Formats: sequence, C-alpha cells, structure tokens
Amino acid sequence: MDFVLKTHNLNKHFRKPVDFHVLKNINLEIKKGEFTSIMGKSGCGKSTLLYILSTMDTDYEGELYLNNELITGQSAARLAHLRNKHIGFVFQFHYLLGEFTVLENIMLPAQKLGERSDAEIKAKAMEILDMLNIGHLGHKLARRISGGEKQRVAIARALINEPSILMGDEPTGNLDSHNSDNVLNIFKKLKKEKGLSLLIVTHDEDFARQTDRIIYMEDGRIVEQ
Repeated sequence: MDFVLKTHNLNKHFRKPVDFHVLKNINLEIKKGEFTSIMGKSGCGKSTLLYILSTMDTDYEGELYLNNELITGQSAARLAHLRNKHIGFVFQFHYLLGEFTVLENIMLPAQKLGERSDAEIKAKAMEILDMLNIGHLGHKLARRISGGEKQRVAIARALINEPSILMGDEPTGNLDSHNSDNVLNIFKKLKKEKGLSLLIVTHDEDFARQTDRIIYMEDGRIVEQ
C-alpha cells in the first residue's frame, strides 16, 4: 500500500508553564488519493497534529514519514523545501497579499521553489484558476474579491507546486454554507480527477461525513479512524 503520510508513536509536549502531554502515541497512515478528515472537540490536539504533519512544528517525539521518506530530524532548509514542494496548506484565513493580483499570489510558492520559469508558472496558475472556475479573477487585486473567492484562490495557491497532499485547518470555518459547499466540491474534484490526497481538520460534521474516512481525536489521542 502506498502511503503519502505516516506517523509512528508521535508524542508532543508543551513544556511551559507546566508539562502538558498534548499528543499521545499518534499512529496514522494516509493513503495516496485518500480524502480524510480529523474531528474532535476544541483543545483535543487536532491543529497541533496537523502542524506537525505539515512539518511546520518539529518539536515532537516519534517518527514522521512523507512519501515513505523519514523526515523527522531533517534540517530546517530541507523541511522547507519538502513542505513547499509536497504539501499544500489551506488555513481558515486565506493569508493572501491584498496588493498583489490573484495570479501573483498563486505564483509565489512556485517562484520560491524555483523549478519552473515564470512563464510556465503563470500558465500553470491560469490552468488551476480555470479548473476552480475563477479564471476571470486572475488579474484582480486579491483585496478586491469576495471571501468565498479568496478561499478558492488560497486553494489554487496550495496546488501550484502539484503537492502530494493538501492539508487544511478549518478551511470552511469562516465561510457560509454556499461557499463551504463550493470548497468541499473542489476537494472532491481534486481527489477524483487528480488523485490528490487530502487531510482536513474540521468541526463541520456534514463536511466530514462526505470524506472517505474520519479520524476522531480526544484528549490528544486518536480514538477512532
């Protein structure tokens, strides 16, 4: 079985002001092409886990594998490269640069990676915008588009480097039901047409029920998956 992401006995402590064991012996595997959601009450460790899985937090015990490569203990520079190339991330807030156009925002991660020319990156960005039905927004300033459109642009930006996995931390948390459905349908399309793996932290049960698998967390542990 091909796994895009795998952990072995992952543990995380917050040491200050007192020792708090926030993640306890997390063992999970995300298959290639699988659409998985993570649910649990606030404070159960969902977002903390996601930040470790996305390599943004390296202060943990245990092992993390990305595309069958052990990435625990790799240098910060190597992790930054792996993250930019293989992991797309969509937050609850879009974090677009308002003074840049939509197209410029989407191109940024690929320009940082530096593996393609600007012309190739621009063509890829337009292709993704068209796939998400927002090609008409390309030359608009990011601050001049609606909230729902901003989140779709954030998804496009996360896809520009053709990642192995797309991760989301409450990506529909700030959206109304219509725009939430839009985002869910985009994720389903990416899984179906591109074979993309998705791992989404959500509080939305309706959203989670439409994913392939739900991982339930409680008090820092996975209680069902």
